Amino acid sequence: MAAEVVTQVTMARTIEQVVESPFYIPMTGPAARPRRSLKHDDTFIVLDSHGDIGASAGGPDGLFNADTRYLARLELVLDEVQPLLLGSNLRDDNSGLTVDLTNPDIYRDGRIVLQKDMLHIVRTIFLWRGTAYQRIGLQNHGDRLASLDLRLLFDNDFADLFEVRGEQRPRRGTGSSRLLTASDVLLEYKGLDGVSRTLALHFDPRPTRIAVNSATYHLKLEPHQTSSLFIAASCNKPASFKPAPFFRGLLAHRREMRSSTAGATSIETSNDIFNEVLCQSMADLNMLTTETPQGRYPYAGIPWYSTTFGRDGIITGLQMLWIDPRIAHGVLKRLAFYQANSVDPRADAEPGKILHEMRGGEMAALHEVPFEQYYGSVDATPLFVLLAGLYVERTGDEETLKELWPSIEAALNWIDGAGDPDRDGFVEYQRASEQGLANQGWKDSYDAIFHADGRLAEGYIALSEVQGYVFAAKRLAARCALRLGKSEMARVLELQARQLAERFEEAFWCEELGTYALALDGAKQPCKVRSSNAGQLLFTGIVREDRARKVAGDLLRPHFFTGWGIRTVAHGEARYNPMSYHDGSIWPHDNALIALGFARYGLKHSVAHLFKGLFEAATYMDLRRLPELFCGFRREKGRGPTLYPVACAPQAWASATPFTLLEAALGLEFDSQRGEIRMRNPRLPTFLNEVVLRELRLGASSVDLRVRRHGDEVSLEVLNTRGHIQVSIVMAH
Repeated sequence: MAAEVVTQVTMARTIEQVVESPFYIPMTGPAARPRRSLKHDDTFIVLDSHGDIGASAGGPDGLFNADTRYLARLELVLDEVQPLLLGSNLRDDNSGLTVDLTNPDIYRDGRIVLQKDMLHIVRTIFLWRGTAYQRIGLQNHGDRLASLDLRLLFDNDFADLFEVRGEQRPRRGTGSSRLLTASDVLLEYKGLDGVSRTLALHFDPRPTRIAVNSATYHLKLEPHQTSSLFIAASCNKPASFKPAPFFRGLLAHRREMRSSTAGATSIETSNDIFNEVLCQSMADLNMLTTETPQGRYPYAGIPWYSTTFGRDGIITGLQMLWIDPRIAHGVLKRLAFYQANSVDPRADAEPGKILHEMRGGEMAALHEVPFEQYYGSVDATPLFVLLAGLYVERTGDEETLKELWPSIEAALNWIDGAGDPDRDGFVEYQRASEQGLANQGWKDSYDAIFHADGRLAEGYIALSEVQGYVFAAKRLAARCALRLGKSEMARVLELQARQLAERFEEAFWCEELGTYALALDGAKQPCKVRSSNAGQLLFTGIVREDRARKVAGDLLRPHFFTGWGIRTVAHGEARYNPMSYHDGSIWPHDNALIALGFARYGLKHSVAHLFKGLFEAATYMDLRRLPELFCGFRREKGRGPTLYPVACAPQAWASATPFTLLEAALGLEFDSQRGEIRMRNPRLPTFLNEVVLRELRLGASSVDLRVRRHGDEVSLEVLNTRGHIQVSIVMAH
C-alpha cells in the first residue's frame, strides 16, 4: 500500500512527512540473498538461497504457523564462517528445497586446515503437518581427514505476522527457552491473548554441544566419508509428539501432494517454456491450497496473505473452474460457513456479508488489528453468488446448490439491503470502523479511488466493477433459482439485473473518456479516471456491445498496455505511478479477468495480444512464476519487466492466470445439462501451435482434446472420450 504524504510548512520551507497507511508493508532495503518459500496447510517457511533463516537482510524470513513466526533464525556455520553457495533449487512440485553448499578456505592459527571445495553439503528441507524437516548431508571429497565444527544457530521472537510486516506494539508477551534433553530444545511464548505457543527443536544425532540457541557438531570425516544430520522444528505439538523419520515424512508428503491434484485436467502445449509456466502455476496452486474443515481452500499468497481471503479464494476458484471445479466447491463451502449473521462495526460485519480475511495470530485475537474475522470487502459478497452460479453451471451439482442456497439468498439480501445504504440501486461501501480498510474493493490501497484531479473519493463509494459483479451475480442466481423451481424469484432477479445495467450505463459512462468511471463518490460524482476496472466490467457482461469495443480498444493503447500487460491506471492520470501498488502497476489476475471479458465480446485478437504479453513477462520471472504484481513501465527491447519489491510470490490468483488466459483463448463453455463442451471462437496466440487437454471433465464424463493453430484458425481433434460427452466449435460474431 503506498504511503500517504502530509505537507507541513515551517519558516517558508516545505517539509514532507510520510505517514504510513494502516497495514502498510515496508521495504527497507534490498534482499541480500534471494528467498524461497514452502507451505503445507497452515504452516509456511521463508528461507534464503543458502537454506538459512535470518542470516541475511531484506527478507521476511521465518517459520510461520497461523500468522505467528515460530522460528526467526536458523543459520548454519562452519568453524564460525558461512559456507559457499553452489546452488539452490525448489523441486518442480514445490515439495521441498535442496541447497548445495561447500566450505570456504578454513584457517586455524593462520594456516589453512581445510581447503575450499572439499566438503559437499546438501540441505534438504520440507514442511509437513506443522513441522519443518531438514537433512544436512555431508561428504568429504578431499584426500585427507576433514575436522571441523558445524554449528546451527537458532532463535525466535514469536512475532505476529503484522509485526513482521512492520506494525509496532507497545506490549508483548513473555518468551522463554529451555533444554528438554541433550537433543531437544523448547522455545515458548506466552501471549497477551492467554495462548501459549511453542516450538520444539529436535536434533538427530545428538549434538556434541547444545544450548538454548545453538547446536554444535564436531565432525571428523575421512576421505569420501558421508554423514547426515537431521533437524525437526515442530509448531505447537504436544510433549509426547515425535517427528516422523525424515525420509518417511518426505515420501508421505510427496504422495499427499500428488494425490491432491489427481482428477484435474492436465495441459500440454507445443511451447516448452509455456509448459514450464503451467507446471509452476499448478505446483504453486497446489501448495497454496489448504485442507480446511470445509474443504480445500486456496490461501491467497506467501508471505503476507497465507490465510483465508474471500475475494482471492473466489476469483482463484473462478479462474480454475474449468480445470478443477473442486477448488470452487471448497471455497464456497468455507465462505458459506463463515458468512456474517450479525452486525459488528469493528469487523465491518453485516448479515449476509462474505468474509474478507481471517487471522489466527495474537494481534488479531487482541483486536490490535481487525482481521480475526473481517468482512470489510464490498465485492466478496456478489462474487460469492457469481461463483456459486458458475460452479453449478459448470458441474450441474444441484445438491451443493441446495446446500448453499440459504447463503446465496442471504448474500442477495445484503446486496439489496445493507450493501446499498442510500437505496440508489448501486452497491457501495464506507468503512464502519477507523481501524478497518478505507477502500474495500480489490484495489484497497488508501489512494486507489480518486477523481481526475487526484482528489481522493469520499463518502459511500460505488465501484464500477462491483456493479458488474452484482449484475452477473443476479443473472446467475436467476438461473439457479429456475433449477430449484423458484420461477418468480428468477423473473425478479433477471429484471433487477436488466434495470441495474440501464442505471449503470447512465451513471458510469464517460463519453469524454470513451470508458466507464472508476467509481461514484458519496455525492454521486463520477471518478473520471481511466482504469482497468472498466476491463473487468467486460468480464461481467454488463457493458453494451458498442461500448465494449471502445473500452477494449482503449485498454490496448499505450497509455494502458505496456507490452507486458494492462496497467491498473492509465498513464497520464493524476495518481498514475508505475511503481505503485494499485495506481499504474500490472496485476496478472486483473489482466486474466479482462481477457475473459475480451472473449465474452468476441474480441479474440485482443485476447491473443494480451496473452502473448503476459506469457513473455512470465518467461523473465524467477521460476517462470507470475508474481502478485509487477511495475507498469513500458516494455523496452532486450529488457524484462520490472519487479515490485514486496509482491507475494506465489500468489494464488496470479498462479491461476495462465490457465484463465488459455480458457479465454479457447473460448471454453460447459453445458452440464446437455453434456456439451463448446469452444466459442477459439484462437491460439502465435506462440502456441498446439494444445492438448486430457481429462477435461463434465459431470461423470471426460474427454481428451487436441487443438491446433492454422494461422488465425484452429482445428479440433477429439482423442478420447469417457462417458457421454459432446464437443463442438462455435463460430459466432
